[in-house]
Amino acid sequence: QVQLVESGGGLVQPGGSLRLSCVASGIAFSKYNMAWYRQAPGKQREMVAHISTYANTVQGRFTIARDNAKSTVHLQMTSLKPEDTAVYYCNAKSNTQEYWGQGTQVTVSS
Repeated sequence: QVQLVESGGGLVQPGGSLRLSCVASGIAFSKYNMAWYRQAPGKQREMVAHISTYANTVQGRFTIARDNAKSTVHLQMTSLKPEDTAVYYCNAKSNTQEYWGQGTQVTVSS
């Protein structure tokens, strides 16, 4: 059974930082491209970070990093803004399969 389990979300003040983690099980992790997406209320899901590519809105503030030994991908988020508020999803994709995590809520508010 494939599972992607995100953690690390929460409430943070503008300008703050959070580190999201996604632990994968049931897949050959090193063979999958890992990415982070987010979906804000009333908006479409959008790609945030993939390999070394970032959405323009997070470039320079977010960093994606993977640890193949731990089947984990992280998203370090700094200088957070209210518009970063969303549910953040982990995505694993190979040539033939694609999986999603359940999401973790990030709320940026004072």
